Amino acid sequence: MLTRLDVAGSTEDPALRKRALTFVVIGGGYAGIEAFAELEDMARDSLRYHPTLTAADMRWVLVEASQRILPEVSAPMGVYTADVLRKRNMDLRLQTRVESLTDGFVELSDGEKFESDTIIWTAGVKPNPVLGKTDLTIDDRGRLVCLANLSVKGVEGAFSGGDCAAVPDKTKDDPDALCGPSAQHAVRQAKVLADNIVRQLAGKPMEDYEHAYAGSVASLGLGKGVAEVYGIRLKGWPAWAMHRAYHMSRVPTFNRKVRVVADWSLALFFHRESVSLGALQDPRSEFIRASQPPS
Repeated sequence: MLTRLDVAGSTEDPALRKRALTFVVIGGGYAGIEAFAELEDMARDSLRYHPTLTAADMRWVLVEASQRILPEVSAPMGVYTADVLRKRNMDLRLQTRVESLTDGFVELSDGEKFESDTIIWTAGVKPNPVLGKTDLTIDDRGRLVCLANLSVKGVEGAFSGGDCAAVPDKTKDDPDALCGPSAQHAVRQAKVLADNIVRQLAGKPMEDYEHAYAGSVASLGLGKGVAEVYGIRLKGWPAWAMHRAYHMSRVPTFNRKVRVVADWSLALFFHRESVSLGALQDPRSEFIRASQPPS
């Protein structure tokens, strides 16, 4: 994204500038909304280093096939988030699918066609296809069919968890409900899985995995967020603070926690870092590209 700002700020070609400043995110779930909002917030802040560009020059498009965003939280929170993003002139295309993505040319199901240099795909989670090459039982989405104790159904001594496992969610009234593909479940399943392997080897009864989904937190940029945890709804700065606090609790080792907190604290007194580190890997490439005659 930072490199695209550099390209747009250094060209007089309107078509190239428009393409460079068009950013597309496909998928309106937790990951998609965070990427969409955080990148726009960072891009807007980085415009101070590009005097020839304005926020109005950028176009941010979110494509979501369903009729709402953030299915991980309640409908009112999803509506609030959509309103916040639209006030930032971000284009939300609900009930819209991507028909084609070829060489940066985007074609949507509503008939619109445009070009973009930055396309981010966050639509859905797919299990590793290697599972389909085994004799283990898989469901229609390619996940291993597991029992509540995380053992693979019909196979003794085989266990699974995380995104590749279809694990019954015992906290739901629906007997067909499955645990969602999130780290919140995966890290907890890992502990139960390891304990159950030890129990099986020791000839002891295994325990079922059971964890009520705590909720979701999403950052929408610096000081902006949305959260719904254990039924408590937060918006704006409080939600952003909870987002930071939750992720800090997941950082391993006290040493690393202190370093990250120190970095975040210092960032409160300075502007964002707006250096495209990826471009530093090959510093001459931009000069070579700029020196080529137009095709």
